[in-house]
Amino acid sequence: MTANAAVGTETERGEKVVEQVRERYGAIAEGRSRGCCDPSPATSSCCGPAPSPSVRLGYGARELSVVPDGADLGLGCGAPVQRLGLQPGETVLDLGSGGGIDVFLAAKEVGPSGRVIGVDMTPAMLERARKNASKGGYANVEFREGRLERLPVEDASVDAVTSNCVINLVPDKAAVFREISRVLKPGGRMVISDIVLDGRLPAAIENDVLAYVGCIAGAAQRETYFGQLQAAGLGDVEILRDVDSLTQWAAAAPEEARALAVRTGVSAGEVAGKVRSVTYRARKTQ
Repeated sequence: MTANAAVGTETERGEKVVEQVRERYGAIAEGRSRGCCDPSPATSSCCGPAPSPSVRLGYGARELSVVPDGADLGLGCGAPVQRLGLQPGETVLDLGSGGGIDVFLAAKEVGPSGRVIGVDMTPAMLERARKNASKGGYANVEFREGRLERLPVEDASVDAVTSNCVINLVPDKAAVFREISRVLKPGGRMVISDIVLDGRLPAAIENDVLAYVGCIAGAAQRETYFGQLQAAGLGDVEILRDVDSLTQWAAAAPEEARALAVRTGVSAGEVAGKVRSVTYRARKTQ
């Protein structure tokens, strides 16, 4: 196989993954499917019983009580917005904004003189988020359709960037980090919650579509992930939270863990400790 053919094959594979992710999260937005941590019914949530899975990820019950109904889909792996230290008047960008939960929380912090932009590639999610914004009367937010590898955002126009368990779903993560660096103002900051790997996953899990769209198989090795981030001019990385994501998931959702084991022939115990949920802070250094 020639080098060009290999690149073409990899690009085609990446685009197929993007379509699978779009379909999966479109179905969640439309209520045709449940996310891994969908808060209802609580008994079948992979994040365990009530209260809201977002509370267990670090969100405050009080702050969640003021976001519009339907904004919290329980799809994250952390609570990054509260770590941004947002100030009135700032401009914030949320990558993969989903139903809008982090956009609305950020909007409260930056106030009417600031603004928050949510970017998502799934039309159904954008429709849901815009309806939530209308219901909540948010005048300082907007939702734009776009890919994280090609953000529909102006150069050096954003004070802070956040994202919650989305970058791991993008095949070309290096492109995402370059785009974050492009849109951040000099010295701008970011707080991201995401999934990284400490060790190689078995091939059967790497190739499992449901494992990919469920935020497992698409994750990058920790060294690769943060190396790509720093290569994009983003540095001063500080890890704020680092937990074993897969073990918690298997304990809270034994039926889904068994289904994965049946499909792949790999038990959760065989990959314990390798799938990590991290929340980290960084800033634009170049």
